[in-house]
Amino acid sequence: MLSGKPRALSTEQLAAYEILRELDPFADWLYRYHAAGWNWQPDHLRYIRSELRRVTAGELRRLMLFLPPRHGKSEMVTVRYSAWMLEQDPTRRVIVGAYNQTLANKFSRKVRKICRPRMELSKERTAVDDWETERGGGLRAVGVGAGVTGMGGDLVIIDDPVKNREEASSPTYRSRVWEWYTDDLYTRQEPGGSIVLIMTRWHEDDLAGRILNSESGPDWTVVSFPALAMENDPLHREIGAALWPERYDVKALLDYKQVLGRSFHALYQQEPQEQEGDFFKASWFNDNIVREVPVEAQRVRYWDKGATVDGDFTVGVLLAKENGNFYVEDVERGRWTSHERNQHILRIAQADGGDVAVHVEQEPGSSGVDSVQEIIRLLAGFNVRADRVTGNKSVRAEPLAAQAEAGNVKIKRAAWNADYIDELTVFPNGLHDDQVDASSGAFQKVAGGFYFWTTDDD
Repeated sequence: MLSGKPRALSTEQLAAYEILRELDPFADWLYRYHAAGWNWQPDHLRYIRSELRRVTAGELRRLMLFLPPRHGKSEMVTVRYSAWMLEQDPTRRVIVGAYNQTLANKFSRKVRKICRPRMELSKERTAVDDWETERGGGLRAVGVGAGVTGMGGDLVIIDDPVKNREEASSPTYRSRVWEWYTDDLYTRQEPGGSIVLIMTRWHEDDLAGRILNSESGPDWTVVSFPALAMENDPLHREIGAALWPERYDVKALLDYKQVLGRSFHALYQQEPQEQEGDFFKASWFNDNIVREVPVEAQRVRYWDKGATVDGDFTVGVLLAKENGNFYVEDVERGRWTSHERNQHILRIAQADGGDVAVHVEQEPGSSGVDSVQEIIRLLAGFNVRADRVTGNKSVRAEPLAAQAEAGNVKIKRAAWNADYIDELTVFPNGLHDDQVDASSGAFQKVAGGFYFWTTDDD
C-alpha cells in the first residue's frame, strides 16, 4: 500500500483514519486516492464494501449485487475494487465481463488508468481487452459470447450482462448469456477464485435467476438495493425512502418511474416479476388496449384520496361499462395539497359531465368524514357519493382481476397506460396501490348497473 495521508478529508474523517485503515483497507484506499469528486460514504456503498471485505479475505466466493443505475456500483466495484486488488497483488488475474465488448473495454481502460501510476505494467501485453502487469497479473475484458482462452481468473466480475429489456425478453439471448457464463467464465476460475455478479434484474430467468435456481444457488450471497425501499430493506430504510437521496431523491425517482413505466421495477427496484403479479398480468391489458370507448357506456369516476403531497397519490379512475365489457377510460393521478386536490376533483367532474357518477373514498374517523363531506359540498349539483371502504385491499381487487383475466377489461390508449399497468402487475407487492384501489372501487360501483349503487351511506 502506498504511503501518505488522506487527501480532501474532513477533520472527523482524519480522526477516524487509522481505524478505517485497519478495518477497511479498500475504503482507506478509496478515501486516500479517490476522494476528490467522488462520494464513497453512502450507506449502500459501505454495505457493499463490508461484503467485498469477505471476498478479499476469501470468506465469500460468490456475490451478487443488484442496484439501480448511477448509484456507484460499477465505479466502486468493477473499476476500483479491481484496481485495488491488482495493487495488493500484481500477480492476481482479473476478468471483467459485460453485455458487449465495448462496455467491457470501457471498464478495462478505467482500471488500467488507475493502475498505471501504481505498478509496473507490461510493455508487451498492452491491448485494451488484454493487458498485464510486469508481475504476470493483469486484466482480461470480454463481452457476452467472447471466449477467455489462455487466462484464468482469481477475480471474475460480471457487470451488466444484459443490455435492455429486449435482450432480457429473448429466451435465445438468455440462453446465450447462460452458456457464456457456464462454458467461458465459470470454467476460467483459478483455485479459490471469486465471482462478483453486478446486474439489473430484467427477468426472472436472467443470469442471476438461473444461477439462483441452479444447484449452486445456495452458494451465492445476494445484496439487493431497490431505489425506493421496500419491506425488509437491508439498510433498514422506511418503505419508500430513496437509496441515495443526496443524488436521487424520492421526487426524482418517481419522475423516472413516470417515464419508464414498468421498466422502472427492473432498472430501479430489482423486481423482475412485475409482469406476472399475484393478481394481474400485463398480457390481460396489453392485448386489450382500445382507441375509443362506446359513447353510450355507463360511467363512474372513483377517487382514492392521498393524504399529503409527500405521501400516497390521489387517483381518480373513470370506468365505463357496456355490453359486459369494462373500459378504463381515464386515470387522474397526482400529489396535491387538500385544497389543490379538491379543486382538481371539481375540474374533472366538470369535464366528465353530469352523467358521470362520482364516488369518493371516505377514510376512517371524523377527519375522514369531514374531508369527504367537504368534497361533496364542493360538487353540489353532481351525482356524488361517499364510499366508506372496509375489508382487505386484495379481496376488493379480486372481482376486477377476474374480469380482466376473462378479457373483459379494456384500457383506452393514453400516456398513463404504462404506469397504470405497471402498478396493477406488481400488486400487492408494489410501492403504491392507489390506482388499484381506485379501479376496484370504480368496478364495484359500475358492475351492478349505473343506477344501483351500493355504498355504506345509501
